[in-house]
Amino acid sequence: MITSREDIRNVAIIAHVDHGKTTLVDALLRQSGVFRENQEVQERVMDSNDLERERGITILSKNTAVKYKDTRINIIDTPGHADFGGEVERILKLVNGVVLLVDAFEGVMPQTKFVLMKALGLGLPVVVCINKIDRPGARPKEVVDEVLELFMDLGASDEQLDCPFIFASAKAGIASLDPDVEGKDMQPLFDTIIDYMPAPKGDPDANFQMLISTIDYNEYVGRIGVGKIENGSVRVNQDAIIVNHHDPSRVEKVKISKLYEFEGLNKVDVQEAGVGSIVAISGIADLKIGDTVCGTAADPEAIAFQKISDPTISMNFIVNDSPLAGQEGKFVTSRHLKDRLFKELNTDVSLRVEETDSTDTFKVSGRGELHLSVLIESMRREGYEFAVSKAEVIYQKDENGKTLEPMETAYVDVPDEFSGSVIQDLSQRKGELLNMGSIAGGYTRLEFNIPSRGLIGFRGPFMTMTKGNGIINTTFTGYGPYKGDISYRKTGSLIAFEAGEAVTYGLFNAQERGSLFIGPGTKVYSGMVIGSNPRSEDIEVNVCKTKHLTNTRTSSSDEALRLVPPVVLSLEQALDFIDTDELLEVTPVTLRIRKRILDPIKRKRAGFKK
Repeated sequence: MITSREDIRNVAIIAHVDHGKTTLVDALLRQSGVFRENQEVQERVMDSNDLERERGITILSKNTAVKYKDTRINIIDTPGHADFGGEVERILKLVNGVVLLVDAFEGVMPQTKFVLMKALGLGLPVVVCINKIDRPGARPKEVVDEVLELFMDLGASDEQLDCPFIFASAKAGIASLDPDVEGKDMQPLFDTIIDYMPAPKGDPDANFQMLISTIDYNEYVGRIGVGKIENGSVRVNQDAIIVNHHDPSRVEKVKISKLYEFEGLNKVDVQEAGVGSIVAISGIADLKIGDTVCGTAADPEAIAFQKISDPTISMNFIVNDSPLAGQEGKFVTSRHLKDRLFKELNTDVSLRVEETDSTDTFKVSGRGELHLSVLIESMRREGYEFAVSKAEVIYQKDENGKTLEPMETAYVDVPDEFSGSVIQDLSQRKGELLNMGSIAGGYTRLEFNIPSRGLIGFRGPFMTMTKGNGIINTTFTGYGPYKGDISYRKTGSLIAFEAGEAVTYGLFNAQERGSLFIGPGTKVYSGMVIGSNPRSEDIEVNVCKTKHLTNTRTSSSDEALRLVPPVVLSLEQALDFIDTDELLEVTPVTLRIRKRILDPIKRKRAGFKK
C-alpha cells in the first residue's frame, strides 16, 4: 500500500553558477541549529575541497540534512556550471521538488534554463527563490517576469506555473514572501518547502528498492552508494541483489555492511531506514551509478535511470618525458598515471578514460574544458607530474556517414563598446549570432550558436578584448553538421634554442620578438615554448645567451637592461594557449609548454628521456 512519509522532504537546490546555492545552504544549516552557538564555521561550508573554494564554484553535488520543527529536510547542493551537468541530471532522481535560485540582478541565465528544463521534464514542483535582493541594481520584480516567461517557454504545467516565489538574501540569512518587505530569517523558505514540496511516497511493505544516484569513495570502506529508498526498508547486514535497467545481464548478490543517513554535514550510522529516506550504503565493491539495489525477492525490478550525457571533448594524458621530467613530481610513471585516472572513474560518471596504443598515453574525455582542467589541477596538487595535449572535440557520424560535431549556445554579456569585436571574433570561429539585445548597466547580451571547438582557446582573448569586463556562459545543445576548419591561434611561439638557464641578456633580446612566459633563472631546454610571437610563425630564440665580456664592458652593465615582467599563465590560460603541435607539462610546481618533437635524433639531442 502506497503511503507518504510526511516527516521527510527531499529537495535539490539548482541554479546558474554563482547565483548563491551554497551560500543559501549555509544559511539553512546555521538557522536549523546544526552548528553550536560557539562553533566556528567557514563560509560556503558545503564547498569542501580547496578547488571549489578558490574558484567559487560547486563541482560535486553534496548531501546534507536539517531538522525543521518535526520534519527532516534532505537538501542537495548541485553544481551550477554546464560542464558538471551530469551531476545535476542524476541528483534530480533523488528528490521530490527543487528550489530554483535566480540572481535578483542577473536574472535568468543559460544554466538556469538547463537545470529548470531537467526539473520540469521530471514533473518536479518548483519553489523559486530570488536571491541577492540586497545587491545594488537588484530588480526582483522584473526577474519574476523573466522566470515565468522561462516556465512558459519550457512548457511547464499549470501546477508548476503556480509556484511560490521567495525573496531572499542568502548572505544575510533572510527571506520574505514580499519583495518590498525585508525578512528577518529563513523561516519563510523553510515553511514554503514544508507546505509546497510533496512528501516522498512508497510502499513500506514491498520489496526493498533503491536507485544509486551518486557514488562517494572512501579509502577505508571503498565505494559508498547514495540513493533514495523507493519502496520497502533496509537493515544493516541485509542480503540484497543488484540489477540495472540499462544492463539486463547485471544481477549480483551482495550484503549491505554499513548504512548511513545524513545529519548536518556528517554521515551517521543507522541500523535501519525506510521509504523516502536518502541513505548511503557501503560494502559493495563494484557498485555503479544507475544500479538498483533490491531485496532478495523472486523477481527484483530495476528502476529506470536517465542515461548520462556522453563527453564532448578529449585530451591525451601522457607520461612526462621532457629533459626536466621527474624533478618536481612525486608520481611520474605510467602506472601512477593509469591508477589515478581509473580511480577518478569511481566518482565521476561523466568522465571516460581509454588506453591507447602507447602504454604512456591515455585518452581522457569529459563534458568540457573546465571539467578536464579541474581533474588536471586536482592531480597536480596530489603530486602527479604528466603532460597533456590540446583539447579536441569528439565527432560523431550520422546515418548518411556525414560528420557531426558538438554544438553549444553561448550567452555573452559585454560592455556595449566591445560587442562589435566579440561578434567578429566569434563569427570567425564559426559562431552564428541568434539574438542581440541591451541589458542593464550599459551591457549588450549576445546569443550565439557555435561549435564546441570554436570556444576552445577563446576565453583568454575574450577577457583581453573586453578588458576583463565580459561574461561568457555556454550550454551544450547537441550535435550538428560539421562547420568547417577553424584556425585555433593566430599567434606563433617563441621556442628556446638550447638547454640551460635563462639569463637577463638573452631574455632582453628575446622580448623584442614577443611576450615572454619566463624570467631570469628559469631552467629551459631545446623545444620549450618560452613566449608568444604576435606573428603566426614560430621563432627560435637563445635565452641562455650571455654577453661577451671585455676590459671596458663588464657583466655589471646587465643591470641597465630592463625586462618586461613575464606573462604567468594559469592552468586554464595555458590549456587555451597550446596548439595542436604542442604539449603542456604539468607538475606540482611548474607549468611548461613544449613543442612535440617527433624526430628521434632531435629528441635525443634535446635530452628527452625516451
